[in-house]
Amino acid sequence: MTRRLFLASLVAVGAACSGADPSQKQAAPPPPSQPAPAQPVARSGQIELGYFAGGCFWGVEHFLEAMPGVIAVESGYMGGAKDSPSYEEVSGGDSGHAETVRVSFDPQAITYEAVARRFFEIHDPTEVDRQGPDIGTQYRSAVFVTGPAQRAAVDKLIQQLRDNGYAVATTVHDAGSFWLAEDYHQNYYARTHKQPYCHTPVPRFTLRADA
Repeated sequence: MTRRLFLASLVAVGAACSGADPSQKQAAPPPPSQPAPAQPVARSGQIELGYFAGGCFWGVEHFLEAMPGVIAVESGYMGGAKDSPSYEEVSGGDSGHAETVRVSFDPQAITYEAVARRFFEIHDPTEVDRQGPDIGTQYRSAVFVTGPAQRAAVDKLIQQLRDNGYAVATTVHDAGSFWLAEDYHQNYYARTHKQPYCHTPVPRFTLRADA
């Protein structure tokens, strides 16, 4: 399939997904966010965490939690200066946070690199301070790493994408405090049976940007 036809198919999918009504994110009353709770236990007895920001956390959560070896994905906020930000503060751009997901995974079943690779496939890492129809610094593309091994894995993937012609805008930072988002944001698509409106998987590691 040529890149032109492939992108045309994505536009059609995106138009259909826009019916998910992103305005509902503004509709529910926003109780204050809370510090992240204790994590579930992996089958192997081990657990690792990854933090990814790539637009609306609903879509990122939806796709990453479908991966075998992923135990849980939670929507929240990271990268800002304010403790316990509310959704209104984050969505207004006042707190400096990005909508972020925390991925808990079993390292015996799936690698961090595999999770990060999927992250780069399900959102557009070339967009700056936006993702599809969602615009603002809270929708920026960012990875928050927990140590040198995660940073090396992300840097490797970003270089692969750049070698494939993608002008990657994703920034990489040390992980800070993760604030769990309000209950009505958690497992949004699983609960509402809707479809992501700004995330569509694209095989960027095998599909060149100029193909």
